[in-house]
Amino acid sequence: MEKHSIEDRVATSDHFSTDTAGLVEAVGSEVIDLTDGDETELRIAPVRKRIGDSTVRMLAYNGSIPGPTLRVHEGSTLVVNVANEADLDATVHWHGLRLDNRYDGTHETQAPIPVGGTFEYRIEFPDPGVYWYHPHIREDYGQEMGLYGNILVVPTDPDYWPQVHREVLLTLDDVLIEDGKVAPFGREETTYAAMGRFGNVMLVAGETELSLSAQLGEVVRFYLTNTANTRVFNVAIPDARIKLVGGDSGRYEREELVESVILAPSERIVIDVLFERAGRLTVEHRAPERAYALATIEVVEEAPAPALAAEFEALRHNLEWVAERERLAPYFDAPPDKTLALLAEMDMAAPEGPVVYACPMHPDVVSDEQGRCPKCGMKLLPTAVGGYVCPMHPEVVSDKADHCPKCGMKLLPASLVAQTSGHGGHAHHGHGEHGGHGHGEHVAEQEQHGEGHNGQGHAQADGIEWEDDMVDVNRITTPANMHWSFIDRETGAANHAIDWLFRVGDQVKLRLVNEMDSDHPMHHPFHIHGAGRFVVLARDGVTEQNLVWKDTVLVRTGETVDILLDVTNPGRWMAHCHIAEHHESGMMFSFNVLPA
Repeated sequence: MEKHSIEDRVATSDHFSTDTAGLVEAVGSEVIDLTDGDETELRIAPVRKRIGDSTVRMLAYNGSIPGPTLRVHEGSTLVVNVANEADLDATVHWHGLRLDNRYDGTHETQAPIPVGGTFEYRIEFPDPGVYWYHPHIREDYGQEMGLYGNILVVPTDPDYWPQVHREVLLTLDDVLIEDGKVAPFGREETTYAAMGRFGNVMLVAGETELSLSAQLGEVVRFYLTNTANTRVFNVAIPDARIKLVGGDSGRYEREELVESVILAPSERIVIDVLFERAGRLTVEHRAPERAYALATIEVVEEAPAPALAAEFEALRHNLEWVAERERLAPYFDAPPDKTLALLAEMDMAAPEGPVVYACPMHPDVVSDEQGRCPKCGMKLLPTAVGGYVCPMHPEVVSDKADHCPKCGMKLLPASLVAQTSGHGGHAHHGHGEHGGHGHGEHVAEQEQHGEGHNGQGHAQADGIEWEDDMVDVNRITTPANMHWSFIDRETGAANHAIDWLFRVGDQVKLRLVNEMDSDHPMHHPFHIHGAGRFVVLARDGVTEQNLVWKDTVLVRTGETVDILLDVTNPGRWMAHCHIAEHHESGMMFSFNVLPA
């Protein structure tokens, strides 16, 4: 049988359409106010959307990206009729909601909605806060193409949140545009399985150039939702003051003033922002090596009424958490009931001919033997030799692994230098960059000074991969050669073989260990479906000082996180990494909950 390389298989596979002919133009997202017992509709269908200089084919709920925001009241129930007019089977997952298991929106709880089919969801909203909905079949494709929308659950207690002048909901996303189209997706196979699909264009509320307005002295509540496939956002608003008030599922134990907030994929953050300076402000995503302009806010001199600066300054300690912290006290020092290890295995075929072993993240790390990168812990991959070249001075070539006579740097395999130069065309555009070097500049600077990916502001410093630092390798990784796993440390069971059984009313302490002894150490946002909600008890043994109910937690590279799951809903529930490509590559399992 004739063998084909990974690159050949990816290039010749059947892809989803990128054709925009005959598609309707995407419209602006709307807020739908709903009361208990109401019915509403969501229609999944392709649209054409302008992104920067390109008009691309995307998918939308009700013709908009993001889809409509459903504004409902705590304790209400509504019916959502979903029609699938897209290009593959669908479900809708109601992320973060504790609801009837049969409406959770996974292939384990319902038959997929075929193209041309419909499904009726009956959704409950027991908890105040901000939630969202998205696909759970080929999530990597659907989310990237625009299938996401918010749900705002208004609390019954009018004093639940601090007083503000108004509220704004924003989705944070990125999309990978290549040759004027959304970069292609294979129908049968997920790509970018190693690090996830990083985009090169930022979208805020579905827009590349979002402009907002505010008044001097106004306090605005922002509900932020990270809908990206893999990118972690660090959001700041220089020259404005930010107060952290809420997270995934309600309000924090204590309100606090912060400089920025970090959101992993699928996490939500609620912040109140006081505008104390007139003029144009910029909402930024601050990565360690650069800052991205996400949106602008024009602050006018006119002051709002009433003045709320004093209320903003008051940092409330929410009373329900006094009782909760007392209830949780025995669990902080208790041993875990379950321990999950987070691991990766890479199975990349060696090229023909002589090879060396190199780190895709750090091209200066080269070895004659298999092993791991001393800078980031990643498995060294086989690379064809084919001569040596200086990454700093590509005119310096040799048939030996010498050093560059111009800068003294070690000469690297020519194929590796060609592969890593320019990062595979992932130029970021659509937003201004400031506060740092461009990415290529920084890589060269790191190499010149002997600094590693892990040394200055990456995994060693904060455990987060802020950019795709191995684009060409990442692009060709699939579930066939990149295996992401949860391992039950008690039984050794992995992913689908994990067979946990709980009962409503259980309090389950889970320990999540992000192993460094892994072929690709990387952060993971760990998400549990609606069996209950959890609190983070500790990180690396340090007790969490400000509690909030969550459904997703970011477990950074090498980190150990303890969480306590409050089990409230019977049924069969999923848990998975919310990097969409990791989920599609097997990093998930399901567990059963019996009635009380």
